[in-house]
Amino acid sequence: MGLGSLASRVIRPSASRLLNSHKNGFFLTRAVSSTPELHNADQSAAAQAQPEPTPDLSPRTPVGGARVHLPNPEDAIEVFVDGYPVKIPKGFTVLQACEVAGVDIPRFCYHSRLSIAGNCRMCLVEVEKSPKPVASCAMPALPGMKIKTDTPVAKKAREGVMEFLLMNHPLDCPICDQGGECDLQDQSMAFGSDRGRFTDMKRSVVDKNLGPLVKTVMTRCIQCTRCVRFATEVAGVQDLGMLGRGSGEEIGTYVEKLMTSELSGNVIDICPVGALTSKPFAFKARNWELKGTESIDVTDAVGSNIRIDSRGPEVMRIIPRLNEDINEEWISDKTRFCYDGLKRQRLNDPMIRDADGRFRAVSWADALSVVAEIVNQVKPEEIVGIAGQLSDAESMMALKDFLNRLGSNNVWCERNGSYADADLRSGYLMNTSISDLEKGDAFLLVGTQPRVEAAMVNARIRKTVRANHAKVGYIGPQADFNYDHQHLGTSPQTLVEIAEGCHPFSSVLLNAKNPVIIVGAGLFDRVDKDAIFSTVEAIANNAKVIRPDWNGFNVLLLSAAQAAALDLGLVPESVDSLQTSKFVYLMGADDVNLDKVPADAFVVYQGHHGDRGVYRANVILPASAFSEKEGTYENTEGCTQQTLPAVPTVGDARDDWKIIRALSEVVGTPLPYDSLAAIRSRIKTVAPNLLHVDEREPASFSPFLKPKSAQKISSDPFGTVVENFYMTDPITRASKIMAQCSALLSKK
Repeated sequence: MGLGSLASRVIRPSASRLLNSHKNGFFLTRAVSSTPELHNADQSAAAQAQPEPTPDLSPRTPVGGARVHLPNPEDAIEVFVDGYPVKIPKGFTVLQACEVAGVDIPRFCYHSRLSIAGNCRMCLVEVEKSPKPVASCAMPALPGMKIKTDTPVAKKAREGVMEFLLMNHPLDCPICDQGGECDLQDQSMAFGSDRGRFTDMKRSVVDKNLGPLVKTVMTRCIQCTRCVRFATEVAGVQDLGMLGRGSGEEIGTYVEKLMTSELSGNVIDICPVGALTSKPFAFKARNWELKGTESIDVTDAVGSNIRIDSRGPEVMRIIPRLNEDINEEWISDKTRFCYDGLKRQRLNDPMIRDADGRFRAVSWADALSVVAEIVNQVKPEEIVGIAGQLSDAESMMALKDFLNRLGSNNVWCERNGSYADADLRSGYLMNTSISDLEKGDAFLLVGTQPRVEAAMVNARIRKTVRANHAKVGYIGPQADFNYDHQHLGTSPQTLVEIAEGCHPFSSVLLNAKNPVIIVGAGLFDRVDKDAIFSTVEAIANNAKVIRPDWNGFNVLLLSAAQAAALDLGLVPESVDSLQTSKFVYLMGADDVNLDKVPADAFVVYQGHHGDRGVYRANVILPASAFSEKEGTYENTEGCTQQTLPAVPTVGDARDDWKIIRALSEVVGTPLPYDSLAAIRSRIKTVAPNLLHVDEREPASFSPFLKPKSAQKISSDPFGTVVENFYMTDPITRASKIMAQCSALLSKK
């Protein structure tokens, strides 16, 4: 006999017991509601007849510190929430009006960034002259509306809704990963009854396989459809939907398939219960055991705001932080799940390659003395320094100063290429800004695939296409977009046609109010880079892309270090310096073509992972990862942000700039700073914008100031810059989770 049947027999009185009890003059009754005044209609009527207490009219703080912008005060309407008057714009819902008044309304299905579903009914409130409680998330606020959120009717309605929601919900809280941060737990405590009447067997639902990232326990699902709306509206994939009717209703995939979006992990955050949780984080920790550290994502050039949750020396998970200007409240799957790479293939100790080709662990003093001995034997023009794509501004400043003191100007950042041009900031920044992309109504993407290069920028473009019906034209290799677009061609010749006005898309740009051109940073490696940029600037000039009130000329960078490197002037003096080098200093640079390095060159690899650069290194110097140090990064739109240490460093590793400072001392050319504050004062003399944290510094000059290039455009088609979205840097390549995602991507 099942436990449910047994419990129902114990709890439910039999017919004979009821009959006997009737003969004895009493019935077995059960109180259900925690609001006893509702049991008696006379008492309820008397309570309503009593005069209402005078409302508190002192100023209130909106829920979550929200700010209401009234573009035209004449269009504002006034409503009363529990007697408190608030002014709101036309079109606000009752729920939004309550939030402005500082009243938090419970909800499950409503989400501010998704369409309104209105199917959980938890947000019921009482509105004067309305015969029944109304769903505040779907009811538009009307002038003079009187909303009551704390009346017996509203409380009774919420208790009833909560009882229905818990009817089939399993008692999984002790083993549920959502425990401690579950909306259903919190709201059942705050708004639910203290008992329920349901005694039959609870229904169960088969779990779905959504891939290696999202774990499903669909019996816990309350059918709020947040995940369905997110997948359809934000992620742009039609993978999830509602199947069945009545008690057989469930959420799943229409056909047996995995969720293929690069933003799929965000359904974990928006799920109000434990139906969708993180599969890698399953049964690892409780949220109250974790220490949260606010930091910045460095796996791409967007600089998404994140919170690193750690326990002891280990990073347990990464979740997003709200930043309306950059990532809103979403992050990509690569950002969210690459954290296990921070503890794999780490470099712990300084090492020197012996004559037999094997590495031997040594002390810091021995390693630095070996490097210093070689540095003093080579000519200055034979010294090359390359910063990696995860390098912070402080370490790149130290590397540049160190090589300059040795007499070498051949220092650059990988992915900026040997043809980098740092003269005008407008030539390598996203001048529109990420948030202002929503104002665009025509997009021209040149040699860039935002979905894999910068997933959060792609999400903004998709949001704009859905809201404004913006036109998107794309020039580049065949790519998978999640919004409507026109594939205009694969080679730069299409650009020439648009510049000359003989391509159909020219009229789209000319007729657009706010046209946007986005050029991919993969062009930095092309020999005809200057000619392509001159052609793009001609298109921008014809279509009035750059005006006093609008700048639609953008370059979408690929890595976190690129913008700061160009601001600091990390540009090589000679294009062929790597081929003639005798001493190469790789500061976390793993994507450089080391086949160009001469066989007799001495290579120093300073980094945190045993990645590609280690195999060619003669000396290895272990460094700290972004989660273990305080560093400054500049994202693709020119906004400066900082990482903070969440966990201690691994082994004998040190911060990058400290290693270079110590090496300069041993070499005999000490750098004039020995603290983070001192090196930042040095940065202030070179690029003061890098000290304005959380501020976006727009470019001062237009790219039109640059003289036109005399180069000829090559007919070579644009190539794919990011072959594998899940493996783009040393951390993601070391991640086991990213390896699983990459394997599934190759099967697709």
